Amino acid sequence: MNREKGRDGRRAPWLAGMAGLLLGGAATALAIGGDGAMAQSGQPDRAAIEAIVRDYILNHPEILPEAMERLQAREVSKRLEADRQALETPFPGAWAGAAKPDVTLVMFTDYSCGYCRASVADVDRLLAEDPRLRVVWRELPILGPQSEEAARAALAAAGQGRYLDFHRRIFAGGVPNEAKLARAGAAAGLDAAKLKAAGASPAIGREIETNIALATRLGLSGTPAFVIGNQLLTGAVGHDALKKAIAEARARS
Repeated sequence: MNREKGRDGRRAPWLAGMAGLLLGGAATALAIGGDGAMAQSGQPDRAAIEAIVRDYILNHPEILPEAMERLQAREVSKRLEADRQALETPFPGAWAGAAKPDVTLVMFTDYSCGYCRASVADVDRLLAEDPRLRVVWRELPILGPQSEEAARAALAAAGQGRYLDFHRRIFAGGVPNEAKLARAGAAAGLDAAKLKAAGASPAIGREIETNIALATRLGLSGTPAFVIGNQLLTGAVGHDALKKAIAEARARS
């Protein structure tokens, strides 16, 4: 598919948005500075503005990636702010860290995801070194039935106050299955039968549906994904990138 047009031939939304930003800026500049590109009505001449913008872009194509990045960041920030409360309010027990945090890290995770597994140590390290941080986990089982079974078991463990221990043990065991979940539950001091029964509860089903809806609104296509302040980071970005985003969120708050 052409990068600038969709399947119906229209300009892609990002290009239209960026053009709007550039045209708006140019119109403001002309209205303030006044270089002759004005219609008789005293309003900026759109054709003249478009010509100026086009010439500038052709002569400075290096601005396009930066403009696109800023536009995307602005749109992501709007979506995050709209869902802030839903994102940062954990399923009971599915969180760790500060009871009254100044920054909350939200992690969308799937127990069949190798990149999520690789991120466990990064998140544990952040919790250990930052007493003002809270981590909220949002189960997003998108990699198959075994992912949903594990997610339900983890949320059931949260109801018994054993989420984080169980969460770590599931990831340590590799791609989950029924036997591995039973072993992880036993090691975490949980009864396998009670865990499975609790995992079938309507409340846990609603939580998973809520997380899928949140991920859809944020445009997520995989895990892990991290929400920190007004930033959305996708993939196993590593400890340093997460720590940087936490510091930036803290500085803004």
